[in-house]
Parts: sequence; C-alpha cells; structure tokens
Amino acid sequence: MFAKTNLVKVEDWLWEIPKSHRADMRVPARVYASSHMLDQITTDRSLEQLVNVATLPGICGHALSMPDIHEGYGFPVGGVAAFDAEDGVISPGGIGYDINCGVRLLAAEVPLAAIEPHLAELGRTLYREVPSGVGQGGRLTMKGDDLDAVLEGGARRMLELGYGDEGDLQQIESKGTLEQAAAELVSQHAKDRGRDQLGTMGAGNHFVEVGVVETIYDQAEAARLGLFADQVTVLIHTGSRGLGHQVATDFIREMGRAMPRYGISLPDPQLACTPFNSPEGQKYFQAMSAGANFAWANRQLITWEVRKAWQQVLGAAGGPLRLVYDVAHNIAKIEEYRAGPVSKRMVIHRKGATRSFPGQPVLVPGSMGTRSFLLVGQEKAMQESFGSSCHGAGRRMSRTRAKKEVQGAELKQRLAAQGILVNVGKLSALAEEAPEAYKDVNEVVDVIHAAGIAKKVAHFRPVAVIKG
Repeated sequence: MFAKTNLVKVEDWLWEIPKSHRADMRVPARVYASSHMLDQITTDRSLEQLVNVATLPGICGHALSMPDIHEGYGFPVGGVAAFDAEDGVISPGGIGYDINCGVRLLAAEVPLAAIEPHLAELGRTLYREVPSGVGQGGRLTMKGDDLDAVLEGGARRMLELGYGDEGDLQQIESKGTLEQAAAELVSQHAKDRGRDQLGTMGAGNHFVEVGVVETIYDQAEAARLGLFADQVTVLIHTGSRGLGHQVATDFIREMGRAMPRYGISLPDPQLACTPFNSPEGQKYFQAMSAGANFAWANRQLITWEVRKAWQQVLGAAGGPLRLVYDVAHNIAKIEEYRAGPVSKRMVIHRKGATRSFPGQPVLVPGSMGTRSFLLVGQEKAMQESFGSSCHGAGRRMSRTRAKKEVQGAELKQRLAAQGILVNVGKLSALAEEAPEAYKDVNEVVDVIHAAGIAKKVAHFRPVAVIKG
C-alpha cells in the first residue's frame, strides 16, 4: 500500500510523487485524482508501479496516471509515459497485452422510441452476429498473405474487402492504419492465434452496447459531432485478441533477454524494455503497429456485423449507423512535445489511457450498469498530460473477488430491472464485470473535466449489452 503522505498536491486535481521519493527515480510521478479517489488508488500497487516507470531510461517530464489507474503488468493501467525517441526506451508493458484495445462509437439517426419495441430482438441478433467469448472464432479465417494484408493495412484492408466505406476511415484515430507495421515481425504463433478472430469481441471487459444519449453538457460540441438528446448509440470495446497478446508475450521475453546488453537494470522485470532505436525496440514497434492494425480491422468488421444486425431487425426504419469516432487506449505513438525550450519527438506509451488532442473525441465507457461518456480533448492536455486522458472507470475489485461477491444470475436480473437487457455467454463472466467491480466513472470523468485536459460533451445510458 502506498502512503498518501508521499503525495504532494500540485493543483486541486493533480498530485505528485517527488523525484526525491526514491533514489532511482529519473522524473517525478503525477496522478490525476480527487482526494477521495486517492483512498482507493493507494490500496493496490499501482502507484508503486508508477514510481517504477519513473526510473526508466529516457523518460521525459514525469510518469503520469489518470484517475482510473489500477494495478497492471509492470506499468499501471491508466498510465502514460513519454520517452525521448533518440535515447529513450520502448516497453511492451507500457502498451499492454491487448494492443490497441479501444472504443468505437456509432450513432443512429433515430431516438430510442423508434427501436424500443425491437430492443430484445436487436440484442439477440447482435449476440448472434458478433461472436464473443474466450478463443471464439469469427466469420473470416485468414492465413498467409491475406492476414499479412490486414496486419499492414488495418481498417483500410477491411474496406477493400467490402466491410465499410471511406467515410469510416476519416473517423478513426490514425485513419485506422499505422504505416510502420511489419507483418513479417509478427510471430507465426501470434498469427495462428489471430487468423480466425477478426470480427470477434472476446471476453473480459469487452462488449457491444446499445445506449441512448441521456444528457448533453456541451450543445455546440454535441452538434458538431452529430449528437442529439435521446439518440440511439452503439459502443464497441475490444482489441487485438490473441494475436496482440502473443506479440506482447514474444517481445517481453525477447527484451528481457536483451536488456543486459544495453546495461538496463530494472526494479521490476515486468517493465522489460530496450532502447527505442535498438533492433529489438524497432522490431517491437513495428510488430506492435501490426497488432494495432489488426485491432482496427477487428473493430471495423464488428461495425459491419453491428450494422448488419441493425438492418436485419429494423430495416429502413432504423436508418444508418454513422461512425462518430474510434480511439485506442493501449498503444505507443510517435508524437512531438515541448521538453524545456525545444520540442522533441517522443514515444508516448498509453496503457489504459486515451489520446486527447484538442477537439478530438475521447470515449470513456463505464461499466454495463452505468453511463459512458463522450468528451473532447483540450489544449491543456498537450501542455500537461502528453495529449492524454482517461479510458474508463478503472477496476477497484479483482475478477476473482467480483465472482465471489456477485452472482451472475442476480446481476442479470438487477440490470433488467434498471432497463438494461443483457446477452451473455457465461453468467460467471457477467459477475466479473459487475458495476461494483469498478470505480465511479462519474468521478473519474469529473476529475478529467475539472483538470481541463478533456471536457464533457455527453453521456450515454445503456439499454442493451452484449458480452462474451
């Protein structure tokens, strides 16, 4: 447990662990949180992990965490770290196993009343059309050059195959493709794990969720993004499935072996890293980019499946489902920020953190029993948080504990009583993702809004949830 007395208040919503806290820290560590939230944050190892991140070679400014921070593998989930692209490192633990796990928002042109009589059927059809669950395969099986084309083409490759249109690409972070991706650097084992997983959701906290715009906080921004009160929305939350997991596994192992050659010694082996410009660092960056492209292709194919289900149930009366935005929250990107008097190219690690550039939509899902939020990034994020914001509510209870404390069948009934229909494969999986297993997403978002790194635009209330 990390002592709150080790934290120094910088602003009302920002706290710092000074560089003097531990002799091996290269920079301070900073936490966005309310005073109340610190009581939760200090109950696990997340702040200790953040201090460990602050010891890594080439780190710039400060190690940073969002209010949804919780303990992860090496880096905390909700962590942001910037490394000098010339003499800093890259660390798979700072991106996470689910490379380019992210969120996509679709918006209908109709209000909830137009689909309410068909909601149960829509939930069942979505559950049928979007395969979910651990290891579940999808409608496409790709091998060889076909899979490589996805790894290097991302969402655009899905459009070439007929699963979307050009308008979709304009609403995706990086237009759904990282050009530096190299399919040949993804192991055959990773490819084998991913070859039939395009268009699948997976399990855990991944979901497809039908919701409704319940509250608009900023009318001008909502209008710019084409949102209105009582509008039907669909959120898609998933990533790179087994392929991304294997890419991370392969390179954590390879970097762990390589570190002694670069004289790197770490307080936690889970932080395995190598210089960004080393052969290992460049190979990982290119393989990670291929994994990110796979995830964007996956969400693009799921979008096609969602649209198919929508049309099957509602026909012409449902109208189109427009892609509002798609944003990653487990990724490394090359971006430029001020470092003292000059700007530097930096390798920005976001693990459970969302890019928050000025005017850009930021998607923050809550839990299946609570609201989700749309924010837009603010200029202050470019000055303070390396263009980053939060990514969700953040866990406060382990999956094991949640299953002990929550009964899946009872939770399903409780959600139904709240007007939330749930389609799920295993009730035990439902219990793992119970609302009480997460922090209060309202408080998380309020901190981000008050801190000025992203501002609230609207929130959505769930009405139908599809899970693995």
